[in-house]
Amino acid sequence: MAKQQSIVVWSKEGCSYCNEVKSYLEENNLAYETIDVTKNDDRRDILEAKYGVRHVPVVEIGKGNVFQAVTEVGIEHLEKALANK
Repeated sequence: MAKQQSIVVWSKEGCSYCNEVKSYLEENNLAYETIDVTKNDDRRDILEAKYGVRHVPVVEIGKGNVFQAVTEVGIEHLEKALANK
């Protein structure tokens, strides 16, 4: 059986770019999970170790154990990554 696509949004409270990503996903009926880094610098450490960034939003898209991360800000980057899946 094929695995479902998984989307994880790393975000923080009050982040307009994060809210834009979540709104886009909701408008396109794409389910996602959120990892909030607001008061959790250790989660930013994870982003830095995985992708070399400490900023949000970061969107992880994948199936099984294969994920692509969108670390650039802007819906156009998210759209491109989703089109490639």
